[in-house]
Amino acid sequence: MSTALDAMIEQYDVTTIEGRRLALREISQEVVLCGLSRAGFFKEAAFYGGTALRIFHGLDRFSEDMDFSLQSPNPQFDLEFYLPSVEKECAAWGLNFSASVKHKTRESAIQSAFLKANTLEHVLTLFPKEGAAETIPSGELLRIKVEIDTDPAPFAAFERQYRLLPAPYEACLYDEPSLFAGKIHAVICRSWKNRVKGRDLYDFVFYLARDVRVNLPHLEAKLRQTGRIGPNDTVSIEDVRAMLCERFDAIDFEQAKNDVAPFLQDRRSFDVWSADFFKSITQGLDQA
Repeated sequence: MSTALDAMIEQYDVTTIEGRRLALREISQEVVLCGLSRAGFFKEAAFYGGTALRIFHGLDRFSEDMDFSLQSPNPQFDLEFYLPSVEKECAAWGLNFSASVKHKTRESAIQSAFLKANTLEHVLTLFPKEGAAETIPSGELLRIKVEIDTDPAPFAAFERQYRLLPAPYEACLYDEPSLFAGKIHAVICRSWKNRVKGRDLYDFVFYLARDVRVNLPHLEAKLRQTGRIGPNDTVSIEDVRAMLCERFDAIDFEQAKNDVAPFLQDRRSFDVWSADFFKSITQGLDQA
């Protein structure tokens, strides 16, 4: 196995099968990111969401999907064009993924693809001396979902960042205030139905703890794009705080904790979660 992958594995506790599953998934995500970079994907696209926050800003929770956005709208963009390069990059590191686009059943600016691989095969490849792979069903699949928004809201700001593993590469990301704007929009507008997405709340706390300020023009554009405010409406930071507090009053925090718990190793961090807690910390929210 590659010494680069060995170095990445050293960052994980692989003494349990769940630890090995986590390492496999997160390392695979970074190989996919490297493949996209080498294919020129980041000339048009930018990385955002929980996985971007984990890889580039140290978010201490696992994130399932890889979310991207074009830097400016382009209805002709084709995510499928990049998939052969990603498969080739994965294969070069001994990871046998097959990639395919998810065909849309309704018109949408979001394009999706899935990368799939056999979990048992890759656990045996990455951890040949660890044992206990027999606890993984032979047909279990590792799935990585890749999504890209081809009609992004305006006023986001971007930054270039670099990674050295599995090989040196460059990625374009939303900057932190723009990332935070996207997360606040999700907290305010995401349709949780009967499953409150506690991951959104966990990330919201992460940004505030880092004293990240929000890109208000980008957040306003996203609220307008999704119909939360009218086409001629504007919002102040006070308006945003009020929207958030209204949302917090409607949340079932036990559901939120149950959602985020599988993605955390230390679950004590959400013991204090309540509407009062979130409304209190939101008073520290400010614009960039």
